[in-house]
Amino acid sequence: MNVAVVGTGYVGLVTGTCFAETGNNVFCVDNNEKKVERLQNGEIPIFEPGLDLIFDRNTKEGRLHFTTNLKEAVDQSQIIFLALPTPPGGDGSADLSYILGVARELSHIITEYKVIVDKSTVPVGTAEKVAAILAENLPKKMYDVVSNPEFLREGVAVEDFMKPDRVVVGTKSEKARKVMKQLYEPFVRQGNPIFFMDERSAEMTKYAANAYLATRISFMNEIANLCEKTGANVDMVRMGIGSDTRIGKRFLFPGIGYGGSCFPKDVQALAKTASDYSYDFKILKSVMKVNTIQKSVLGKKIRKYFKNELSGKTIGIWGLAFKPNTDDVREAPALTIIEELLEAGARVQAFDPEAMENVRQIFGDRIQFCSNIYETIEGADVLAILTEWSEFRNPDFDRIREQLKEPVIFDGRNLYDLEQMKELGFQYLSIGRPKVKKKV
Repeated sequence: MNVAVVGTGYVGLVTGTCFAETGNNVFCVDNNEKKVERLQNGEIPIFEPGLDLIFDRNTKEGRLHFTTNLKEAVDQSQIIFLALPTPPGGDGSADLSYILGVARELSHIITEYKVIVDKSTVPVGTAEKVAAILAENLPKKMYDVVSNPEFLREGVAVEDFMKPDRVVVGTKSEKARKVMKQLYEPFVRQGNPIFFMDERSAEMTKYAANAYLATRISFMNEIANLCEKTGANVDMVRMGIGSDTRIGKRFLFPGIGYGGSCFPKDVQALAKTASDYSYDFKILKSVMKVNTIQKSVLGKKIRKYFKNELSGKTIGIWGLAFKPNTDDVREAPALTIIEELLEAGARVQAFDPEAMENVRQIFGDRIQFCSNIYETIEGADVLAILTEWSEFRNPDFDRIREQLKEPVIFDGRNLYDLEQMKELGFQYLSIGRPKVKKKV
């Protein structure tokens, strides 16, 4: 099939590349000329494990193309995916200007039947808005608008796309349904479902999924905070409730709050939708409030340890991305923690395997960026772990103890065993677990 993907951001690039991998001819469109030129030269602007392999294969085999010419891509394609930014506005609502703007352009260049697919995460009713814009210049028989939300996890997005748990397609058109079924059948050969539903239900499904997962995270962070006050161990609690088949094990790990491009934006947007319909979504408001507070929990532990005297202290930080296996720092808890430490007068030296350049654009020379984990702790007073990268899980603890001025680790991701930390002689402060005091 011939497919156009408008927008080469995270979702658009993964979508286009994975569709090409199953034999489709894909035209990726972006209005950023420099970005398109980089893509044409084989440079991938994001870090996503496994994407480079199929990107290289499909560009070399001539199935994956990049252009700034929207009309050229549309003329050659049967299906047009809109994978455009929907950034949150000041009131939390999703900004649809990019999507509606492209829809208006499409209304002037479509000359035969096309399936227009909203791949971006959009509020309920967006498909109808896109259809209304297309209808200004096109007869209804020339298009169908479909909602097809993405469920990609950064760090495993290629696997999620190639082997999805489910595919959700929102359309009332039988013609569009047949086209989308043909496109997605190669991805569900193992029997995972394609759910066909109306457009509004598909749009709501995406927000409901992310809001629920965010709720689990905030709930466990509240439980972790309560565990610290009561003397319970959140690791034990997590295992105890995660074995209940009604609950399951995933998204029960406490930490320093959720971040990234999806959860914060989508939770805000769903709350705004509820407000627009005069519904007081109390749970969702609490989820957002808990997450905001949780991002400051580790910083408070550090300030308490130094008795609020951080001036002249050096904090070594491991991890800047909002999660491992990505360079994405959007809404990353590390940004909040670093800003609080700097405002308190501390000096920060940090390392992340992939996200340092993105953080450099935010903080500039206000923090020191290091080349590896051990350079990060050279001369530091204490260590703080903010992202659970695999390379942080089994470091040389003897070297850490030697290089730190004080054998103290603040772990926002609960990477290490409490008994091990005790035996190694560290003071170890994590989330929702008993404090390990250093040996006297």
